[in-house]
Amino acid sequence: MLDNFTIQPNLKSESISLRPLHESDFSGLYKCAADRKLWEGHPSKDRYQESEFKTRFNSAIDSNAALVILDTLTDNIIGSSRFYVEDSEPSDISVGFTFIARQYWGGNTNYELKKLMLAYAFRYFDSVWFHIDPSNIRSQKATQKIGGVFCREAISNISGEPLPYVFYKIEKKSWFQ
Repeated sequence: MLDNFTIQPNLKSESISLRPLHESDFSGLYKCAADRKLWEGHPSKDRYQESEFKTRFNSAIDSNAALVILDTLTDNIIGSSRFYVEDSEPSDISVGFTFIARQYWGGNTNYELKKLMLAYAFRYFDSVWFHIDPSNIRSQKATQKIGGVFCREAISNISGEPLPYVFYKIEKKSWFQ
């Protein structure tokens, strides 16, 4: 399926758009990421520091898979996400490495983002996975809210080192019901 799937698509809804992440996006994306509270539920809580964020940003650029999220009204960068393949599910696609500026929390932005990404992914795949740090309750609840079903907890190397994750899945058939 990855042969026909574009890992960095351009997607657009009424309120947000997604496009490939470019090196020139660093300052706009760091403006969102510099918020300490944004990273409270993540394993690396110091991502708000510019040097730590630069390392993460470079990794995102090197992945050739990262997407930048833009507010369509302002054209401002409001976050990032990406598609990737996790080793234990090589025939499925995953969505992750997502963060959204806090001023966009609590509204429709995360749902709109996932709706765009899932609609696109389900054109090519039957299942989409989400891998979340076990301590990131906020992301687990957000994933459940959009229909993610807990499947298991396991060690995965998705971030470059073996770490525990909770695995959630959304199936095409349940998404479209």
